Amino acid sequence: MNKIEHIGIAVKNLDDANTLFSKLFAKPHYKIETVETEGVKTSFFKVGKNKIELLEATKPNSPIAKFIEKKGEGIHHIAFDVDNIEAEIKRLKKEGFTVLNDVPKLGADNKKVAFLHPKSTSGVLIELCETIKD
Repeated sequence: MNKIEHIGIAVKNLDDANTLFSKLFAKPHYKIETVETEGVKTSFFKVGKNKIELLEATKPNSPIAKFIEKKGEGIHHIAFDVDNIEAEIKRLKKEGFTVLNDVPKLGADNKKVAFLHPKSTSGVLIELCETIKD
């Protein structure tokens, strides 16, 4: 793993959260994107070398909707940048981690993504991200 790619924060209302975080960071978001397969609308902020991803559910049965219903708004996941997501999935499975999707899927911000179950990572949902190369 190379670095923290971003921190994901689940929010009830993306417009309200964008206003709040724009004030907090003293700058606007740089991208809004919908990921239909995950039932989520995302907004990204750059803060120094770091990124924050806000996530709003677009479907009542989406993972973000379920998270907010159970835990409320807040930090949803920490994402790590990797060079080869398929190799990382294999390595982490061998190390005993529970991978939620054996095959990477298309995520926001031009990334292939896979998630590690929080029960195998001390209660933190971990996302692996590999930038899709053109």
